[in-house]
Amino acid sequence: MKARLQTSLGQQLVMTPQLRQAIRLLQMSTLELQAEVAEAIETNPLLEWADEAAQETPAGEGSADPAEGGGEDAPPAEAADDGDWSSEEPAWEGNGGGSYDDDERDSAAERVAEPETLADHLLWQLHLSHLSERDRHIGAALIDALDEDGYLREPLAAIAETLLPEIHAGEDEILTVLHQLQRFDPVGIAARSLGECLRLQLDVLAECAPGRALALRIVDGPLERLPRSGIDGIAHELRCPPAEVEQAVQLLRSLDPRPGKQLAELEHDSYVVPDCVVWRQRGVWKVALSQQALPRVSIHRGYEQMIRRCGESDAGYLRTQLQEARWLLKSLEARGETLLKVMRCLLRQQAAFLEFGEQALRPLTLREIAGEVGLHESTVSRAIARKYVRTPRGTLPLKSFFASGIDTDGGGEASSTAIQSMIRGLIDGENPRKPLSDAKLAELLKQGGIPVARRTVAKYREAMNIPASHERVRIG
Repeated sequence: MKARLQTSLGQQLVMTPQLRQAIRLLQMSTLELQAEVAEAIETNPLLEWADEAAQETPAGEGSADPAEGGGEDAPPAEAADDGDWSSEEPAWEGNGGGSYDDDERDSAAERVAEPETLADHLLWQLHLSHLSERDRHIGAALIDALDEDGYLREPLAAIAETLLPEIHAGEDEILTVLHQLQRFDPVGIAARSLGECLRLQLDVLAECAPGRALALRIVDGPLERLPRSGIDGIAHELRCPPAEVEQAVQLLRSLDPRPGKQLAELEHDSYVVPDCVVWRQRGVWKVALSQQALPRVSIHRGYEQMIRRCGESDAGYLRTQLQEARWLLKSLEARGETLLKVMRCLLRQQAAFLEFGEQALRPLTLREIAGEVGLHESTVSRAIARKYVRTPRGTLPLKSFFASGIDTDGGGEASSTAIQSMIRGLIDGENPRKPLSDAKLAELLKQGGIPVARRTVAKYREAMNIPASHERVRIG
């Protein structure tokens, strides 16, 4: 036995302040982003709104790839021609010959949407997960029990009672599903205590993140005594230097103790500003960031040059502000690039949806998009959360491009959204004197190669707020 010293190279992700800022900006809606940038400009003298003249870019250099001759193939006026955030990939061929005109525009009414709640956001992720139908029912019960801060305050035994008589689940089974929910976005959701909430957020950090190991010891032990004992008291209890405890505490303070509030605070905002614009140009689907999603910000060159002439104290302050300004610009650029990357992938996957409507929507999950664009599922979830795209079919949430699937008799899959559209079509064409029952609808769908149970038809019908057959009878 000999003692040996070994070195190795490796890459790990550290949650730096820049990375935290980039993640926070990514999950913001366009309205939130505009407010965030406006506040940054007010508090940082090194930031300013770009001049109108600087906003102009020569024709043909932008991300929208405007048609040279204009006309019906030209991009929408609000498509952003920003070369920094442009799509460098060649456009791909769409199906062409859709059922609408290329220059259709959505009305102002289409830009008002129902606010998304925390439960909506979590249920959407649940339905796109790879859990069984039984586990999804358990997951829905857990989501329904969360408070507005995103915590599960009720005991697992109480959750088991709410599932009766349809599902008899033990606490161990419910706990297994709970652990799956705790991997959803936002990070830290469905925790049963503050310590568990903070631990869930620490778990996603790299092991080498400064202060992480000690922060985990604190959340598992003396977290509740921290306000009373202070840094020195915790350092004495854990037998660690106070400086290391201070670093760990700073890391804990950077975490979110109420992750559910990220969505709850936004429920009153119902006005929608599209983040992206999609249009068809000579049979090719194209996408660009909307002007509203591109805050025109630049670094104040006068202050930047002043750093060289200032005294040491003033120069230090300005250098800090300059660094923060550069971080913000890089985070904004990364946000735009990620949105475009995800949106281009959605266009490739759901071309038929844009061409022919909901009946052509194919099953698609976060995992598929994440694998194709090389991002983590949680990153894709943040990128599409509260984001909207303007299309010739109206202004749509990015979530509308995703749907769970059901196997068909032909060996393929049909999305739940497509099946709902089929059900609506059958009901719209029914005899009002003799409406179609759920069993008859299931039979008709089966004849079309979509084997769904009567209870599934009933669930989809209720989700579309369509009454039962006996309530749809019309005489005369």
